[in-house]
Amino acid sequence: MDQSHEHARRSVASGARAPLWTPERAEHHLRSLELFGMRFGLDRMRRMMTALGSPQQGFAAIQVLGTNGKSSTTRMIAAILERHGVRTGVYTSPHLVSYNERLRIGERDVSPEAFAQAIARAAHAAEQVDRTLAGDDHVTQFELLTAAALSEMAEQRIELAVVEAGLGGRYDATSVIDAPLTVLTNVALEHTRWLGPTISDIAGEKLAVVRPGGTLVLGAGLAPEARAVADHVAAERRARVIVAPATGEPPVDARGGASGASTGRASDARGGASWTATDRPSTAAASSAPATVDSTARARLRAAGEFQQANFALARTAAQTWLEATQIELDEWAVRSAARETEVPGRLQVLARDPLIVLDGAHNPDAVAALVPSLPGVIGERRLGLVMGVLEDKDAAGMLATLLARCDRAWFTAPRSPRALSPAALHSLARQLGFDAASCEPEPARALAQASDWARTGAPDARAVLVTGSIYLVGALIGGPQGSRR
Repeated sequence: MDQSHEHARRSVASGARAPLWTPERAEHHLRSLELFGMRFGLDRMRRMMTALGSPQQGFAAIQVLGTNGKSSTTRMIAAILERHGVRTGVYTSPHLVSYNERLRIGERDVSPEAFAQAIARAAHAAEQVDRTLAGDDHVTQFELLTAAALSEMAEQRIELAVVEAGLGGRYDATSVIDAPLTVLTNVALEHTRWLGPTISDIAGEKLAVVRPGGTLVLGAGLAPEARAVADHVAAERRARVIVAPATGEPPVDARGGASGASTGRASDARGGASWTATDRPSTAAASSAPATVDSTARARLRAAGEFQQANFALARTAAQTWLEATQIELDEWAVRSAARETEVPGRLQVLARDPLIVLDGAHNPDAVAALVPSLPGVIGERRLGLVMGVLEDKDAAGMLATLLARCDRAWFTAPRSPRALSPAALHSLARQLGFDAASCEPEPARALAQASDWARTGAPDARAVLVTGSIYLVGALIGGPQGSRR
């Protein structure tokens, strides 16, 4: 690994021939690639990695897949491992305000200047790759971002990259990494145009990245259709399967009881024994089974929301599995510290308190279903006004059906994206659901201002505002005019 790391560093350094870029130039270049849209296939990424000297070979990797909770789980895994002395890099998407937020080293966003140079190296490589491509083929924005992130991780000598997949898995740009440990948060209907019409189809696309002989860590409560695909893929590739516990459950009877998906049961798809996550294996067995993960324990999380408990339980299980594979004992203090200190921006984030304004990037019905039960912990019994904007490929009707049952008033707006659904379309869907107390305001800042005025009327602390529907909408309102340009 040391030799490949040095090879990657020498090759990455060769990209220094590219001129120095400012953060502004890097952002402008990334935006110029938006017109090329999304293109499947790993050929361009593999060529990019070759042009950059294969930086992904310079560190170990964990790949995080799923529909919801990927960014939170990715950050939490890295936080736990950092506290065990592992120098980590984190790559997530999308960002809230600035592109450099997607790449974190040692739990800190890389500086805009370092990120700009990484983009410059990747752009230099992309120029070489584009000359080898046929027709109108072109390195995409996400491919360039991913290549830049992997390049910078090698440049900063990380030991382990925790990488969130973008779309699906099989053809996602992040899948050029060699990740023997794969994490699946959950599977719901999303991007059906590209990933397939059913849960099974989508799970198949995500789990296509599981490595032969690798390890697959599953989130608790995985949809039965997805679990069936996971078991099939693992058996086919002789991969080990570990299911994270769900928090707040009664102790598991190791002699039997509920199914593995809900009890924290881990199984070896190669035909080995099964065990429950509440059983601590002996030292001799530690290399083949996870140590204790108490399914009744509830971490004291800094990240708000009941749904984050499941994300953290999954992160802990994944981190513990990786540590054991590298013969490092899990430190409970490190786990508790990660729980207390890990922030997840844009998830139940309080933007203001007078009136209370809460932002959440929920962008599909499953995410909304997880969000709504967590609201009382943040807003109490306040009446709720909704500011909502979504992208056109999302199930807006499914989201509204859950949200509007909790809201008194709504303002429909649009993220500044060519893929945004019009506020009028949202308004029409709301009316079809029998909800008439709504207005359309295309500009997100003005929609929030109107909702804030509504929340200030009446008794003090009687009303609150929830902004949700798209991470791009949340980013626009956190970052102001610059953050809203998606």
